[in-house]
Amino acid sequence: MDVKTLWNSTLELVECACRLRECTHEWLQKPQYSECRPLFTTQDEWTIVKYVTEVLRPFQYWTLWMSKRHTVILHHFITVYNDMFDHMDGVM
Repeated sequence: MDVKTLWNSTLELVECACRLRECTHEWLQKPQYSECRPLFTTQDEWTIVKYVTEVLRPFQYWTLWMSKRHTVILHHFITVYNDMFDHMDGVM
């Protein structure tokens, strides 16, 4: 499993959705797309999307950091582990 691709692609997709939020809302206001309006994300769902981006951001940082290394990084495991769990404690 390519963690770099999986987590970072998810984060990029969610961030793109956030950037396009207003455009999507305007698009759904057009009469020809009225049947799609129920698909628009609610405010509660956007709150969850924001939470997901906050949770995934350190995954992106550490996977990109690790992918740039051309040596053994096992000795950094505790640093990464502590940072990730500190972040999760802060987000929750």
